[in-house]
Formats: sequence, structure tokens, C-alpha cells
Amino acid sequence: MFDLIREIYQTLRNNKLRTFLTGFAVAWGIFMLIILLGMARGVVNGFENSRGSKGTNNVNVFNGRTSKAYAGYKEGRYIQLKNSDTQTVKDDVKNHVDVATAFVQGSNSVISTQHDYISASYSGVYPNFLSLRGEEIQEGRFINDMDMQLQRKVLVITRKNARILFEDSTKVVGGKVTMHGLTFTIIGVYDPEWGEDVFIPYTTARNLAGGSDNVDRLTLTIKNVKTLEDGKAAEQEIRQSLANKHKFDVNDQSAIWVWNRFTQHITASSAMDILQVVIWLIGLFTMLSGIVGVSNIMFVSVKERTHEIGIRRAIGAKPRHILTQILTESVAITTLFGYIGVFFGILITELLKQMSFEGIKDPTVDISIAIKVTLVLVVAGCLAGLFPALKALKVKPVEALRDE
Repeated sequence: MFDLIREIYQTLRNNKLRTFLTGFAVAWGIFMLIILLGMARGVVNGFENSRGSKGTNNVNVFNGRTSKAYAGYKEGRYIQLKNSDTQTVKDDVKNHVDVATAFVQGSNSVISTQHDYISASYSGVYPNFLSLRGEEIQEGRFINDMDMQLQRKVLVITRKNARILFEDSTKVVGGKVTMHGLTFTIIGVYDPEWGEDVFIPYTTARNLAGGSDNVDRLTLTIKNVKTLEDGKAAEQEIRQSLANKHKFDVNDQSAIWVWNRFTQHITASSAMDILQVVIWLIGLFTMLSGIVGVSNIMFVSVKERTHEIGIRRAIGAKPRHILTQILTESVAITTLFGYIGVFFGILITELLKQMSFEGIKDPTVDISIAIKVTLVLVVAGCLAGLFPALKALKVKPVEALRDE
């Protein structure tokens, strides 16, 4: 083994320029592969962050207006969702609807303290609403059942708004604010992935709206769905349930507006998978130029060492020894310069991570990518040296000894 390593070292040392130029092509190919994979990961992370990576099994249903006549009703009729629709959908779509909750959007309001004020619209929600969005309270608590029953005037706000409203941001929970001429108590603070929503109990919001049962949105968590077809089937059942209750054509897409986050997540994930495959293909083809260079150099090396190979064969060297030497030399060149490309590729992605790019988040590669690249290097090295090695095996000892 040590003799083999020494031979490889001597070969690389005696052909420094040729080895460097060949290795540079390999390093450049691997470098570009790492950069492309890192940027692809950054695009995926940025996309998931912008759309909210949590709560992807939610279906949101909004009020709409019919575009078709149905059962004696004319087109253009406004479909107003009701709080009671949550129970209707749960009863009708038991196999796919796990949780159903209503949402009412209040008017734009001034929320103020003695320190400062903000202008925001409040949202009347149920206790399970924040968990459906996949978010958590950072300080205090969220709305609970007792708040709903007693129609308490309590608020949950974001950390950003808390810093504006209160001089001491560590003493927000329990603080008092004024909204619509009424005093509300802050019970919780959270850090959203997106938005600056202000939440109050649904029952309190309903009272502020004059006791109406009208809601602006239904949020449903669906279950027993794994594929795109499952998600579409669940959505269709939800449409059918609401169509039966509100008397509109189930195929009238504008009667109610449905945002199916599950099907969008599946579609987006498929697109991101395709992006990853394309990036790998581009990177591999870029690296191919370097591998071809290694193979050509090994052909030249075999030609130059024909006499040496003949002597070794004449004194009893077995074909597998010749094959091992050529393949190992090829793998050594590919792996050595490949890891140089990996090092600089990871270094650049780490630098990009510190910079801010719109739509790109954390464009780095993880350990699994490094392992895959390692396997690619070994396989590429073997392929690059395979044909030169097979050519070396065809050299007959007598003819090789006569070679000058």
C-alpha cells in the first residue's frame, strides 16, 4: 500500500503542470456543483419561509359570489359564510376534516397606550387558531375557552407591536391598551412567520360587530391526505358540504374561494424536487469536463509508462496490480482536487449565508450533500481511470519492452 502511494505521489510530482491543470478542471466542476446545490437549497428555504412552512395541511375558505344560476337562484348572489358552517363541514366531511374554526376580520383600529400607538385591524379567532397556523406563544398565553365564554376584552399581539406600544418590552403581558374606546388587556406575545395580526376572542369580535354570525373565513385542518389527489378530493367534499347548505353549484368556483395549502405544498414540493434534479444534472455535466480531462491524462500516462508496464508484467506483476495502480491514481487526482472544490464551494455558500438576498434563505449544503459528492468523486475517479487501465492491461510484455 505504501509503495502504491509513493508511486502515485512520484507520478503527480513529476507532472506538476499537467496534474494542476487537470485537477483544476475537476475542482471547478465540484465547486460549481456545490454552489448550485447551495443556491437551490436557499431558493427552497426562501420559498417555504415566504409562504409559511407550517400549517401546510390547512384549507382556508372565503366568501364569494356565484357565477351560475342554481335551484332558482340567479347568478351574482353573495355567499356569506357563517360560524355554524364549521360544525356543518365537520359533520359532513368526517373522514377528511379534523379541526374547523371560524375567523372574523375587524375594522382597522387605533390601538394605543400612553407610550405610543399602532394602526391595525384585529382578528376574532378561536383558541385553536394559532396552533393551526403552526405558531407558538413566546410570552404569556393565547386565547382560551374562558375568554370565549366570558367575552373578555383581551389581546394577543406580535413582538414587534409590543416594542412599539410599551416602553419596557419585558412588561407587556398584563399591560393595558385602548381600542375602540374600550380597554383591553394584553395576554400574550408571539413572533409570526409573516404578518402582524392582532387577535381577540371570536365572541368578543362578534359583539363588536353587533352579534352577527357572519364570518370572513373558515380554517379547516384536513387529515387522511397524503397525495395531491387526496388533497383535491378533500377540497371537493368541503365544497359539496357548503354548496348543499348555501345552495350553489358545487362546480361554481367563484361561489366560495378555497385556498388549499396542502395541494399547494405538494405541488411546490414537486417543483422543488425537479429543481434539485436539474441542479444536480447541470453540476454533473459541468464536472464531466474535468473527469474527461482526468481520463485523457491517464491515457497519456499509460502511453508514457508503456515500457515500465512491460517490465512489471515481465517480472510477474499480475493484471490486477496494474489495474489497481491506474484506478487508484485516477481516484487520487479526482478526490484530491474534488475536495478542494468542495472546500471552496462550502466556504462561498457560508459567505452567501451571511448576506441578504430576497427570496433566498440559508443557501448552504448539509452533510448528506457532502456524502453524495464524495460518492460522486469516487465513482467519477474510477470511471476516469477505467478505460486507460483496460488499455494498460492489453499491453503485451514483449511489445512493451521494445517500446521506446
